[in-house]
Amino acid sequence: MADTVREIERKYEADSTTRLPDLAGIDRVATVVEQGVEDLDALYYDTPDQRLTAAGITLRRRTGGRDAGWHLKLPAGPGEREEIRAPLSDVPPPELASLVRARVLDRDLVPVVRLRTRRTVRELRDAAGAPLAEVAVDEVWAWPAAEAEKPGAAGVAGRTEARWREIEVELTGGGERDPGLLDEAERALAAVGVHPAAAPSKLARALEETGLRPARPEDRTAAVASRQNGAATRRKNFGEKESGKKGSGRKGSGKKRSGRRGTAGDLVLEYVREQLRVIVELDPAVRRDVPDSVHRMRVATRRLRSAFRSYTKVLDRGVTAPVGGELKWLAAELGVERDREVLTDRLVSAVADVPRTLRLGPVDARLRIWSERHRAESRDRVLAALDGDRYLALLKTLHALLEDPPLRPGAGRPAPEIAARAVLKDYRRLARRVRTALDAPAGQDRDVALHRARKAAKRVRYAAEAARPALGRPAKKFAKRVKRVQQLLGDHQDSVVARGALRELATQAQQAGEGGFTFGLLYGREEARAADRERELPRVWKKASRREYRAALRP
Repeated sequence: MADTVREIERKYEADSTTRLPDLAGIDRVATVVEQGVEDLDALYYDTPDQRLTAAGITLRRRTGGRDAGWHLKLPAGPGEREEIRAPLSDVPPPELASLVRARVLDRDLVPVVRLRTRRTVRELRDAAGAPLAEVAVDEVWAWPAAEAEKPGAAGVAGRTEARWREIEVELTGGGERDPGLLDEAERALAAVGVHPAAAPSKLARALEETGLRPARPEDRTAAVASRQNGAATRRKNFGEKESGKKGSGRKGSGKKRSGRRGTAGDLVLEYVREQLRVIVELDPAVRRDVPDSVHRMRVATRRLRSAFRSYTKVLDRGVTAPVGGELKWLAAELGVERDREVLTDRLVSAVADVPRTLRLGPVDARLRIWSERHRAESRDRVLAALDGDRYLALLKTLHALLEDPPLRPGAGRPAPEIAARAVLKDYRRLARRVRTALDAPAGQDRDVALHRARKAAKRVRYAAEAARPALGRPAKKFAKRVKRVQQLLGDHQDSVVARGALRELATQAQQAGEGGFTFGLLYGREEARAADRERELPRVWKKASRREYRAALRP
């Protein structure tokens, strides 16, 4: 079983002359307690072409210290990483290897570099003796894994050896961990000449200094940028103003169309690249059942498929259509879990709104049993999809498409021109479907027509979002207006699905001798809610479909 901890730390350069300042008295620190010396031996794994390192991910097997075992570190925000731990074994544990499958694809995970560290630890505690942070002074030796099979003393002839000294400050408090403490510690360290590390991690430095990976400019600035981003986030959270150019961010400033110029091919490929990035980054979150991760991954999948269908002047439909079919499959697999989440939340909220005098029978228990059964089924289905060969093949196909994109002549045209055409083409499709829905007779025919209109609205919205870099504010506003139509139609469709679930629950309750009165009551409320959405549609559509909104999209 893997355990997860949130790692919030900063690294600093040090040498043999570096002395730590007295950290007692900074922020809430009352005492500094010596914790002794640890000898650590870590073997880092990656693909031969270092795909994990490129993504800021590390996988290691470490012995020694208080947390010996396998450690997988995933980026989790500025200056933060999620560290997922598993017990020691000879090979990477399957539960950790699965979390990087979307990165490594069909490549093997192999030992890349070995690090031996002699760590001197000091613990920062508050006045009550509770731990706040750890300060570690590390003496580090590193070798390529191929040269480190016999872990003799450092400096053996023939080895490509790297050696350095560094300082780590890591928050350890079990409750609220305030990054402000790291800021205070950094100021104290800077006062004695200690500066942030150039490399973002020990692994990055080891790869560079042993010649396994050339130094990259982004590695040199990653640690500083991470701290700057974290500080900006804290300023935003606490309402502090950002420094920057005068007038930045003010409504009404600048020109009506702020989108950048470029080719349509550049626009669409960047959008495709971004959606693939989101899918790959969310893969481990979905596997770990992180809240909202399934929804976000499904949205990225739909956006990608929508881009292939909307921007046919840019990408060859003959190539992208089969890929779109596979994206539709993946969205459907993810949709089982996401639809269950949405439906369960809707039904739980609906039951809570029913007065207790009208909740006849074990309604809450019946709903809970129904939800848990469907959750287990949908969860198994999502994991089976992510573990399957079909998903892996889809990811490889998407990477290959970006490496050798099937561009059409329109890809060389100006981005605003092609983007506007694509959005307006999808809008006309939406308009036809809305008219069909409004003309359809009430009942199942209208429900189906409204659902088709909803899908068309989503496609227009995604096309407009993709066009935003080229069309600027008009595309942003247009997407926002169409989103209101989509949300109204979405609520209607959720009501259709909820009524189906309520029929199922009522039947089960009836068969168990519990009675289905409350579920019937909720069914009636859902019918009324759907009727309200149908009455609202003409007004919402009229507002979203005004001619001047479409005219603003044209270059």
